[in-house]
Amino acid sequence: MVTLRYLDVCLVLATAPFVLVGNLPIAGYLIGAGAWLLTRAGTGFIHARARRVGEAKLRAGLQVAGMMGRVWLVALAIILARVAGGKDDGIMAAALVLAAFTVYFVMSFVTREGPLQGPTGTPPRASPS
Repeated sequence: MVTLRYLDVCLVLATAPFVLVGNLPIAGYLIGAGAWLLTRAGTGFIHARARRVGEAKLRAGLQVAGMMGRVWLVALAIILARVAGGKDDGIMAAALVLAAFTVYFVMSFVTREGPLQGPTGTPPRASPS
């Protein structure tokens, strides 16, 4: 199950040889992959933190902040790739992030792991008040 949970990360890393061999835009790949891996790690941290929080308002606030922050960071990375490298680099970063998100989204249903669930699909325990 751990492999399925991180299949999006495996996809991003496994794409590197094809980018190099295919002479595809390397800057776009590096920026897109870096943004995806950074936001993926940040999301994991925020989800773990939210599962430990007992108050529902704070848990929801962490979830919303995590989702919005991830969207903004990925969008800024795509714009950065476009500005720094050119149109092809921007397209490469966007395509990589879109593919990784699609795999992440599908695997979140398959593994039943969500922001308010643990890795086994179980809801978090409420902390005693």
